[in-house]
Formats: sequence, structure tokens, C-alpha cells
Amino acid sequence: MTGSSFTRRGFLGLTSAAAVGVGLSACTGGGASTAGGATAAASNNLRVFTYEGDETIAMFKAQLKAFDQQAGTTTTVESLPGSGAAVYPDKLRTQLLGGKGPDIWRIWGGQIGSPFAKAKQALDLSPYYSKFGWDSSINEQAIGAMTFEGFKAGLPFSSLGIGAWYNKSLFAKAGVSGPPKTYAELEAINDKLVAVGVTPLATGGKYGWHIMRLFEYLLEHAAGPELHDKLLTGAESWDRPEVVEAFTLFRKWQDKKWLPQGALGLDPADTEPWYVQDKAAYTIAGTWTESNAILAAKKSPSAFGNFELPTDQNPVRHSGFVEGYMINAKAGNPDKAAELLDFLAKPAAQKAMQITASTVKGAEPDAKTLPLSAEWAKTAGDHPFYTIQDQAFPKKQADQYFSVQSDLLQGKVDPAAAAKKMQEIVSAWAKG
Repeated sequence: MTGSSFTRRGFLGLTSAAAVGVGLSACTGGGASTAGGATAAASNNLRVFTYEGDETIAMFKAQLKAFDQQAGTTTTVESLPGSGAAVYPDKLRTQLLGGKGPDIWRIWGGQIGSPFAKAKQALDLSPYYSKFGWDSSINEQAIGAMTFEGFKAGLPFSSLGIGAWYNKSLFAKAGVSGPPKTYAELEAINDKLVAVGVTPLATGGKYGWHIMRLFEYLLEHAAGPELHDKLLTGAESWDRPEVVEAFTLFRKWQDKKWLPQGALGLDPADTEPWYVQDKAAYTIAGTWTESNAILAAKKSPSAFGNFELPTDQNPVRHSGFVEGYMINAKAGNPDKAAELLDFLAKPAAQKAMQITASTVKGAEPDAKTLPLSAEWAKTAGDHPFYTIQDQAFPKKQADQYFSVQSDLLQGKVDPAAAAKKMQEIVSAWAKG
């Protein structure tokens, strides 16, 4: 796949490149401009819309302030952390349709970012790619994830791989010496943890997207890479034994108490750090968790570790996604907005914001300050990844998918019925 053509079928098989997102967005004003220079009437007031977390928003705002001081702009930030793709895109869409949308917004790639490009709400950034040399300073495959049928709708800041992050002391308490190498070993570790009163997986089902990380892993294990990718595009039917097996395993994790009690109602913003708080043994997350959870709690990274969830498949893959920023096609000063993106896309700014897996060349994680992120980048970070499923599907289908997950864990449907329902959902989209 290249950056020249990016469709819903093209966002598959991206190889992992270290990256983590930064948040931003800016507010619209009067006047228009191109990469050649802002018009005299262009506004220097920028508004940023993001989902930057409470743990990192101060570092982000510090970089915006530094930019304002040198650029003569005034940048304000609105953040909606924690809700993920279940809420944030709808809030953004409402703002844009209301005519008061941000100048720049943070967004995921794939089917979440695609509608803003197709509706031409996002500005074509091709002139700015040429002006600032982003094609050579940003990871090429990450650029492809923000390019839709040749339309460069966004600038990617992160290309994230998802793995397991674990508490070494809780593993030791259960008599576990190290990470599992096979799926069977992972199940055995789960049983050992439960036996000593430790919840294995820290996850939450509120909004659907966090507990989804478990199911998509189970589907990769049961279906294998080739079939998994075809399922995500509707090229193969979900009404099949491999999917039924994945849903059966999914419910098994709940039934055997490998998930927190009442997981469906838990907020992932609360549960993801539980492995740092000794409330659960591990979570499924990206490299952001080292700064957001471990360092934020003033804990030593040496007390924790990470591993790629074993799939028993070849090649070994993990879930992954790309995040970046789009500029409003109606931004009052697109040149200043692009300058802000360029400022944030410099290695110095990326490091100041403690970006743990940046797409920016020269901003790789420092092994001294982010040892676990650096380790991931050198090991699992080199492996290919499959599209995280809330980016593989459009918002409507993702919400329906989350409902199927919930219904299964609540006992409203069995695994076979869940597989049939998923086929109905994906088939309707793929034929649309």
C-alpha cells in the first residue's frame, strides 16, 4: 500500500512504525489562504479540538504556547478525553455542521477519518506537504493511512501498535516467570492469576472500543491474518466457524473471570491503568501507557513489561492504528494552522510532549526515559499489524459491532448468532 490510494480496503497490513498522537484543533475565522501565504484578513486566533488525556494535556498546551509566542497567534484548546471513537467523531461532526468547527482537529485514520475527507470538510494538505517537506520527515506508511484516494487529508503523528502491558510483581505472585509464548500459555497464566485473587485483564466495556481489543485479538488467533483481513472488508463471510470460535473464546474470558467484574459498564479511562495500580495484572494498550500510566504514577518502568499477544499464527501481528490531524477546509488561517502542525511535527516538540511512538523521524523513544516504549519499537514494533477494528469499520457499523459484543457477554445471543449478526452488519456496509 502506498499513500497514493487509501480506501476502506486499503487500510490493512500497515507495518508498525513507532508513533503516538498529539492532540490539536483550531477555530475558524474569516479569510482564506493557501500554502503561498495567509491573506491580510486571515485570523490569528486558532482553536484546537482534541481528545488529549488529562495526563498529557499540559505538555501539549506548553508546546502550543511556545508556538504562539513565535507565530503571533492565540491558540485555545478544547479536549474530549476518554470517550474514544464512540463519541468524539460525532461531537466533531456536530461542530463542523454547526459552522463553528475547529481549525484543526485530532482524528484517527481509516474509516473514522475517511468521512471528513470525503465530505471535503478537511483541507487538502498536499501544498503543505511540499512546503514543509513532510513527505520526507514523516513515516511514509503512516502518511498513507491519512491519505484517501490520493487526497492528503491529514498529517499523521502516530502509528500505534497494541500489545499487553503487565505488572511483574503480580505475575510473580501467581508464579508466572514471564510473558506467554502461545495462546494456551496465556490462558494458563490467566487461571494462575485468578487462583491468587488477581484479575488478569484490565479492560472496560463502556463505549465498546476497549474491550474490543480483546475480541479482535481472539479473532486474529482463531481466523489467522489472511481471513481476518478479508473479514474486515466484507470479502469473506463472518458467519463461519472461525468467527464463532472467536466469540466463544470472548465469552470464555468473562465466564472464567479473566475480565473485571461488571466489565461492560466500566470506563476504560479508569480501568486501563489498573495494572499500574495493582488492581489487575495486565492491560491491552499502546506505548502511550508508559507515560500516561506508569510515569504519571511516578512508578519505575522496570517494575513493568510488555509483550505481543501470542496468536499462534504466522506472521505474528498485533492490532494497530494511525492518528493525525486535519485542518478545516474553512479555517480562517490555514497557513498558520499548517505552521502549527509543522511546529508540532518537529522532533524537539515530539520529545517535549513525551510522544512514545512518533511517526516523526528523529523522534524515536529515548531508552533512558521511555525504556519500555523503546523496547517495543525494537521488537514487536517491527511486526505488521492488522487494522484496529473501530477504524476498520465506519462509525455506524462499529457501534453495531459493539452492541453485538455487549449482547454476547450479557447472554442475549450465543456465539453462532453473534457471528450471523456480524455478517449482516458487514455485508450491508460492504454492499453499500
